[in-house]
Amino acid sequence: MEGEPTLRLRIFDLNCWAIRYLSKRRQERVRLIGDTLRREDFDLVLLQEVWSEQDYSDLKVKLAGCYPFSHYFRSGVIGSGLCIFSRFPILDTLLYQYSLNGYPYMLQHGDWFCGKSVGVSMGVRAPLLSLSLQLHAEYCREKDAYLPHRLVQAWELAQFIRHTSKAADVVLLGGDLNMHPEDVGIRLLCGWTGLRDAFAEAMHFEGCKNGCTLVPDNCFTDSSELLPFPLGIRIDYILYKAISSFTVKCEELKTTMGPAPGMDIPFSDHEAVMATLHIQRQGQPVGATSGTADLVLADVVTEARTEVGVGLRAAQRQRYSSGRMAVLALLLLLLQAAAALGTLAGLGTEQPFPKLSFCLLAFLALGVLVLATGLHVFHTMEVKMLHGTEDQMRMALRALQEHP
Repeated sequence: MEGEPTLRLRIFDLNCWAIRYLSKRRQERVRLIGDTLRREDFDLVLLQEVWSEQDYSDLKVKLAGCYPFSHYFRSGVIGSGLCIFSRFPILDTLLYQYSLNGYPYMLQHGDWFCGKSVGVSMGVRAPLLSLSLQLHAEYCREKDAYLPHRLVQAWELAQFIRHTSKAADVVLLGGDLNMHPEDVGIRLLCGWTGLRDAFAEAMHFEGCKNGCTLVPDNCFTDSSELLPFPLGIRIDYILYKAISSFTVKCEELKTTMGPAPGMDIPFSDHEAVMATLHIQRQGQPVGATSGTADLVLADVVTEARTEVGVGLRAAQRQRYSSGRMAVLALLLLLLQAAAALGTLAGLGTEQPFPKLSFCLLAFLALGVLVLATGLHVFHTMEVKMLHGTEDQMRMALRALQEHP
């Protein structure tokens, strides 16, 4: 940004819902996204749920002329699904995978297998830190079993931004946060990092009412998820903040509205978010936050810590249950081994159980032992991560209260 008093930056963010074999009309929609991006004049494109590397490769070839710089972030078993396309050079990249990503035995959800992450790139014509990310899905708002995990992810993301943005002039975050604007996770992320919501700050807005990105009019949206929210929900965001002596203003924010122009289908089950930002150097560095803001943030941290504590106690109960099941299975195997040895040693006149039943029971006990041990190890790790996050929040809360 040296020598340029103002930089105008156009950003495109979209959860593409491009799951191979499962997403409807995936290849057609990926081609449509590529055609639109090639036609439009964006500077930075942040995409999520591009699960197929072939889809990314096809987009990279199609967009090479207008977005010569790109990166695909790989993580987990099936990949993070995150990628970035840019008109300007990407100087460096980094992938941070959250310590908690749901449960491996919840196969119908699959968040654990993709390894939810945040992908970071540094560069784009200035010391600009851009992040594309996705947090754990909610699935059921009334009984949100994943809320503690999502709060841990939001806290880790906030800490990550605080510790990696010192060399940047501007931080830009786009992605599917799977949280409503009033949720504690969003308030924690924005309060702890100073990020500002482009929707709330935009001087001009055009798109779905209230900036919603999951809307009932979208033919790919699961209508059952929106029953409590007839107008839709906003879970996709573009957030930003300026560091040092820069200011950022959101001139315009848009969302897509259903089918793409001239087509009978939308880009995805999510609406795209497009922002136009003005980045300008100012005379003096940005000042610190006020004491009142710190007190409000302390309340948010307290609320988040309470929810994490609830998740911690639930994880401790699951760890105890799986550990007890593993011990019982081990005892059963030992009893069977003792009975078998007794029979071989001639202490019994005959096999106490039919051989087939005896073997089936042994295999069942062994299976339960392996499964329960695996669950016990997983929930032990979960307890450690939740406990560690709770300790960090306690420390941050004490600092806010003692030194506002």
